[in-house]
Amino acid sequence: MQIVDWDMLDGQGRAQALARPAAVSDEKVRVAVSGILEAVRTGGDAAVLGFTEKFDGVRPVPYRISRKDMQAAWDALPQRDKRALQTAIDNVSAFHAAQKPPTIEVETMSGVLCRREVRPLSRVGLYVPGGTAPLVSTLIMLAVPAKIAGVGERIVVTPPSEDGQINRFILAAASRCEVTDMFAVGGAQAIAALGFGTETIAKCDKIFGPGNAYVAEAKSQMAARPGGLALDLPAGPSEVMVLADDSADSEFVAADLLSQAEHDKAAQVMCMCTSRALAEAIKAATLRQLADLPRRQIAQASLDHARLIVAARADMADIVNDYAPEHLIVQLERPDAIVPDITNAGSIFIGPWTPEAVGDYASGTNHTLPTDGAARAWSGLTLDSFLKYISVQKLSRAGLEVLGPTVERLADMEGLDAHRRAVSCRLAEGNS
Repeated sequence: MQIVDWDMLDGQGRAQALARPAAVSDEKVRVAVSGILEAVRTGGDAAVLGFTEKFDGVRPVPYRISRKDMQAAWDALPQRDKRALQTAIDNVSAFHAAQKPPTIEVETMSGVLCRREVRPLSRVGLYVPGGTAPLVSTLIMLAVPAKIAGVGERIVVTPPSEDGQINRFILAAASRCEVTDMFAVGGAQAIAALGFGTETIAKCDKIFGPGNAYVAEAKSQMAARPGGLALDLPAGPSEVMVLADDSADSEFVAADLLSQAEHDKAAQVMCMCTSRALAEAIKAATLRQLADLPRRQIAQASLDHARLIVAARADMADIVNDYAPEHLIVQLERPDAIVPDITNAGSIFIGPWTPEAVGDYASGTNHTLPTDGAARAWSGLTLDSFLKYISVQKLSRAGLEVLGPTVERLADMEGLDAHRRAVSCRLAEGNS
């Protein structure tokens, strides 16, 4: 972990201090994914199962997971696990249910009525990573708002384990979140199946969820195709920025840094401190806690490009907005005071008793967030992500008489005579 003094850096040095790890741009990944997509497009289920056997070492049977198996997984859970899952589901449900938008109706002029209608997406694909960390929380964060939004079909894909089975906690959560369909498949082949449709997996309108480089590349390529999948948001390796002053507990800060570092070797871990002494204390606490962390090899690789930046509190908001972190943890005296100045962040965690982990799992906010600086323009996942809006307008004859001359003049400005005539022929009707 490198400690740097913000005031001692020039413009280039500051840009370097906030730089993220270089993204892996592998032509082999691009070419491999392109081949997988084409094979699934033409080969359907057989290609999906063939790639699953090739990459995951197993040909899942069954490929489609039954509601009975999902329910059985839930029934078999100990009560404490059921309580934990249900609490997370309840909190995420409460927060997202409150986001339901109203129908908007405005009479912009006398006789000119404009309305916005809300519609859910018809069918979505929800990608839930398995691998070294089966992300039960991701299933909850995707499936709950999709259901609340009224999405008709909510299809989950998730990689099988070496024995061809799905993690029991993911199965149980899928049951409780009432997903409509579930398949034991992951990787680029799962994205292709959701994007093209197969004999068994229905073609989706939009896909949600994180994944490895192959999954990310597959999402990108599918979205670029004419009529391809819509995507949730730009997402790369997880990242956190912590703001800390002398009121902060260095052990708390270290724990928060490591909770992101253990995600991925490419995860970005940043901390801004108001003193060098605090930076040294946080570094020591982080290395001490790292020693017995089960995923310490992954976390250590992340910490190799982590930075502790010594900066004045007065500069912190500007630095945050420049960096635009996925997660921002504020462990400052009077932490709420800085929040109005933060314009670029995926999610903010305020005060010493709000670890980022609560947002990952169960506070109620969504943990699907923009990374790699995308928080400058993107929001995290909300109920809106599963909705679309249709505008409606209705004019009376009197309304067209009032608005029509404006439309005719604007059409003349653009040289679009048919547009003008569409109005003038109506206004002429009954006046001749």
